[in-house]
Amino acid sequence: MMKLRYAMVCSSNQNRSMEAHSLLKREGFEVSSYGTGSHVKLPGPSLREPNVYDFGTPYKQMFDDLRRKDPELYKRNGILPMLKRNSAVKLAPQRWQDNAADGYFDVVFTFEEKVFDMVIEDLHSRDHVLMKPVLVINLEVKDNHEEAAIGARLALVLCQEQLETTEFWEDSIDEIVVNFERQHRRKLLYSISFY
Repeated sequence: MMKLRYAMVCSSNQNRSMEAHSLLKREGFEVSSYGTGSHVKLPGPSLREPNVYDFGTPYKQMFDDLRRKDPELYKRNGILPMLKRNSAVKLAPQRWQDNAADGYFDVVFTFEEKVFDMVIEDLHSRDHVLMKPVLVINLEVKDNHEEAAIGARLALVLCQEQLETTEFWEDSIDEIVVNFERQHRRKLLYSISFY
């Protein structure tokens, strides 16, 4: 049985994609994670003042920056623990649109419809040289720590129970999705694209 390569994608490669990346990595999956935004945005002291970083800025650097600015606030809202977790998983947030050099994935999970659309659009704009199918699944997850943890567990369940046990997911994806939706009462969006 060949091992599938997974990508977890949200907008900033901070919360939802990293929670899923961390969990799947611990479970032994071959997994990467990305964001699709133009910058990495983290909550700030108010909605109008987010903390904005470039993709590629190490999580540790963001952690040190926010700890310097207001350690109490960023500990209370869960940002510091999240950045600490992230830096244990990988060095820095990566942007999906710049990942062409990372090779291909068999399955890409997104956690927001807007991100799903951006991943599909990006895949469609690439040259399809390998003609290798990639399954893109959107599991809608609110961008907070509790929901991210639930979303990560659901992504893991989908990978363990369905995708890893099916020789050709292409033939049974409709059935996999219907079963998952019935079991977990969560709607999935999915699309098949090519590399």
